[in-house]
Amino acid sequence: MSFNPFEFLSRAVAIDLGTVNTLIAIKGRGIVLREPSAVAVTADEAREVIACGEEALRMAGRTPGGVNIVWPLRDGVIADYTLTAEMLRRFLELAVGRRNGALGKKLAMCLPLCVTDVERRALEEAARAVGARDVMLIDEPLAAAVGAGLPAFEPVGSMVADIGGGTTDIAVISLGGIASSFSLRTGGRHIDAAIADYVARQYNLSLGERTAEEVKLTLAMALPGGMERMQVRGRSLENGLPARVVINSGEISHAISPVIRKLTDAVKRVLSETPPELAADLIDTGVTLTGGGALLPGVDRLLAHETGISVRAAESPLECVALGALRLLGDRDALEGAQLA
Repeated sequence: MSFNPFEFLSRAVAIDLGTVNTLIAIKGRGIVLREPSAVAVTADEAREVIACGEEALRMAGRTPGGVNIVWPLRDGVIADYTLTAEMLRRFLELAVGRRNGALGKKLAMCLPLCVTDVERRALEEAARAVGARDVMLIDEPLAAAVGAGLPAFEPVGSMVADIGGGTTDIAVISLGGIASSFSLRTGGRHIDAAIADYVARQYNLSLGERTAEEVKLTLAMALPGGMERMQVRGRSLENGLPARVVINSGEISHAISPVIRKLTDAVKRVLSETPPELAADLIDTGVTLTGGGALLPGVDRLLAHETGISVRAAESPLECVALGALRLLGDRDALEGAQLA
């Protein structure tokens, strides 16, 4: 049976469309899909979509010459509109099944603060292309704060740092509005790239994207130190043959330090631009980390040391944006006071 996005029009759907991963949440069911934002396409002019998500990612680096792996979003925004729309259609079909349809009458989609008006329109058009009738674009830090359980609509300052795959959004929120913020196109993907660049320079070894990510998950720490070791395999830049080296967490922490410094500088910048009354609140409420970057070992302790205030990771940092957007979508009173994109 073909996919029909208009069958269950009363269902509310929230999408966290990320550079690295896409999450879909549905009212009454919570998170129903978590897939890599990857698409496998044919290498010819037709660019026929073969697979999306985890199925496509398993092909990365191991596909024949006639197949390319494409990430249709770059740094949090659409780089390939056609592939993004097709990926969304397939993900929504996976989320609720072919027989039940996919979209609700209302759809919330989150976006980083750094997107342009043109990029906003592209995201909205992509949502409408898969059947959404009422599309709400919600600022990611607001959704993250709500999803993390922060008092975003109370007269008290709450600070959230949402560290995603391609972007990082930092904001101080009060009464449903953003009092101060900063957004940078830096995230987990840039940490992967820093690791790959370091191994190429230091060991003349070329790493694939998945291997660089594995090194990050195994060895990377925000604070220097550590002597954990692992063997990595790749292609020698000297002779083109398969090769392996052993690296340790200390050198990887050094390799990613420029990226981490960008994040800490951004947090300090937002704090410096926060109104005094709200800044005083942050002494008690601290900073809450969301997104995949919140899982980087030591990032909370580093930020606490740099800022002098408490820092903690949200309970489910990867799910905060999608769940927060779903709650905002279902709360009409909250939405009236929220700063929607």
